[in-house]
Amino acid sequence: MGDTMIAEKNPPPNTGVVTVTETSDASRYVVVPSRTYETAKRVIDVFLAVAAIVVALPLCLLIAILIKLNSQGPVLFRQKRPGKDGEPFELLKFRTMAKDAEHRLHEVIDVEDTTDPLIRLDDDPRVTGVGHLLRVTSIDELPQLVNVLKGEMSLVGPRPISRPIHDPRNDLRLQVTPGMTGLWQVSGRKNGDTDFMLRKDLEYLRRRSLSFDMLLLLKTVLAVIKADGAR
Repeated sequence: MGDTMIAEKNPPPNTGVVTVTETSDASRYVVVPSRTYETAKRVIDVFLAVAAIVVALPLCLLIAILIKLNSQGPVLFRQKRPGKDGEPFELLKFRTMAKDAEHRLHEVIDVEDTTDPLIRLDDDPRVTGVGHLLRVTSIDELPQLVNVLKGEMSLVGPRPISRPIHDPRNDLRLQVTPGMTGLWQVSGRKNGDTDFMLRKDLEYLRRRSLSFDMLLLLKTVLAVIKADGAR
């Protein structure tokens, strides 16, 4: 059992940890966190985020220079994402697309006819040369260490998604702090749709513990080295 459990909002007698797999079931449950786990997780987040920023600072400066030399626009991409309890925050990433990419989305996909909130394009013409390399290696996510320090994100947790997800299981995801990485990311996210993401995130919520978080961080490092699971 992890340090967090998913329990029914109005449980019958003797109800403990439950398994939520069906969409229709999710609205009946709530995430019940452990204060000890949340406190320890926050301490680890701050310590590792500070250490990672110090180590990665020279690389980040080099990336910033390459982005400016490669294309016009800001170094950082900023976008509002839903945080814990749905509270919006400004997620940071290294910019990997042309500066007008969001306005050109209709040129590469019909958003109105796209039912899956996870928009994935194998050959997106809006991605810059440097941006492609950053995406393959997932280095574009490094600025989110600042989000972690601010308490808007955790190193490990459900990924904040920009488009609305109309599924009761997403309500459970939003009850915890979103993360830079998670079970979905190390399970081959590039091959999965929204349902796959939700199933993996609910599995994470059921198994959430400090040891499992550390395991996912280790798997993330290995995935980055192998460029496995990148967009």
